[in-house]
Amino acid sequence: MYQIYPKSFYDSNDDGIGDLRGIIEKIPYIKTLNVDMIWFNPFFVSPQKDNGYDIADYRAIDPRLGTMEDFDEMVRKLKDNHIDVMLDMVFNHTSTQHKWFQEALKGNTEYQNYYIIRKSDHIGKPPTNWVSKFGGSAWEKFGDTDQYYLHLYDKSQADLNWRNPKVRKELYDVLNFWIAKGVKGFRFDVFNVIGKDEKLEDAQPGQDSKYLYTDKPIVHDYLKEMNQNTFGKITDSITVGEMSSTTIENSIGYTNPESHELTMVFNFHHLKVDYMNGEKWTKAHFDFKKLKQILDDWQDGMAKGNGWNALFWNNHDQPRAINRFADAHAYRVRSAKMLATTIHLLRGTPFIYMGEEIGMTDPDYHSISQYDDIEAINAYHMLIDSGLSEQEAFEIVHAKARDNSRTPMQWSAASHAGFSTHRPWLAPTNHDDINVEKELKEGSIFQYYQKLIRLRKTMPIISVGGYNSFLMAHPHVFAYIRTYENQKLLVINNFFKHDTTVDIPSSYLNEQSEILISNTQPHPLSRQLLLQPYESIAYLLTSK
Repeated sequence: MYQIYPKSFYDSNDDGIGDLRGIIEKIPYIKTLNVDMIWFNPFFVSPQKDNGYDIADYRAIDPRLGTMEDFDEMVRKLKDNHIDVMLDMVFNHTSTQHKWFQEALKGNTEYQNYYIIRKSDHIGKPPTNWVSKFGGSAWEKFGDTDQYYLHLYDKSQADLNWRNPKVRKELYDVLNFWIAKGVKGFRFDVFNVIGKDEKLEDAQPGQDSKYLYTDKPIVHDYLKEMNQNTFGKITDSITVGEMSSTTIENSIGYTNPESHELTMVFNFHHLKVDYMNGEKWTKAHFDFKKLKQILDDWQDGMAKGNGWNALFWNNHDQPRAINRFADAHAYRVRSAKMLATTIHLLRGTPFIYMGEEIGMTDPDYHSISQYDDIEAINAYHMLIDSGLSEQEAFEIVHAKARDNSRTPMQWSAASHAGFSTHRPWLAPTNHDDINVEKELKEGSIFQYYQKLIRLRKTMPIISVGGYNSFLMAHPHVFAYIRTYENQKLLVINNFFKHDTTVDIPSSYLNEQSEILISNTQPHPLSRQLLLQPYESIAYLLTSK
């Protein structure tokens, strides 16, 4: 899977914003990577309060990004190159500019029941003490009434009432509209928070309100119903649910083929290991022991329950992994390959976020004014209000902002990174050194990704093999073993900028071995391996 953030991929009409025609122009580049499907972040009509995740019309293309004719052409040309399309469905909420919400504001009770609208039992206070994911109360006054509407995210994103069968039918109709246009894949945004109870309760002191609406059992019922009425009718559909703060048990239920719900899920636990005391807006070095334990738990647990993981380091909501978990400077190339090896050889389906395949890094920003994202700006002011200096607040935002991954794709060393001739909506910063043109001409990261993809497509031990833990006590290495018939794949990854040694059990030395892939000068399997900084190496072992 390859993920494209359309606003930032390529600008074909020089307005500073990426668009569908820009994607069409770059299909030959995507084809060379040999991916099977592209996940597109939303490009529907939207006021862009949350960069397209506030949808005002699920069936129309935002004119800033293209037309329906552009979309149809893009789907057709991608299919000509054996690449399918995955669309991002934001079904927890709509924009408050959506016609449903606007009708509700006019007093139409049918549409008011499309949303979660409540009177408050507390004079001058919201119905519950729930906190928005973007800060502040999760409730906003509903027009000029004495009621409030729920918004788990920004106040411009009103939560839909999934308990209303009419809402569910409307959304299933949206899916079928795009299926009729040749779409085979769907990614469902924050889907495990749709199952709010009929009666909403306050969070208790010390309790996070998210646990009152996350992973409710009814979500499984909704998924089964949606599957049956939409993508489940397509034999080769691919679906992935973004599951916030989910569990292995629930994710097995979401993805076990016998459940008839989804193909796979995203979970984010491994991307919270640099959160100090569980708080995102903090600055801390990542906890490697915790990282490897989470990766191992999810690999082992999902395999035992016949669930399926979506594997990823990067996406549009995360700073670049190379800055968080490796060395984006002195060892950038080797780090990029190490992180890729770690993910691509695991059990599950790997996702590549645009620019990852050329080793793009976080931007070198110096001021909050360079950021666009509402979450980052809100966090900056929140941190200052909490007593931090402007510099301290900025350093935290600079490390954690979602915009770090949303900077334009760096195509060349030209002005604006070859993304546009116009000033981009978000500025690139280090494209002189890191860009597609240079990487394809003289780099090695892109070729490494090509090899990883080729190996997965040709080797069952990678695509469908089992998973076993290995060297879990090692302080610097995340290693694991994949199994298939009489073969083992031993994968070893050094996550630190110093040499380290690994002891290999003698039983493995008695098997026939070959080096499958390595990001340094490869060395044969031996009783004691000396790994260089950020080294990755994978050995295929076959019983003699």
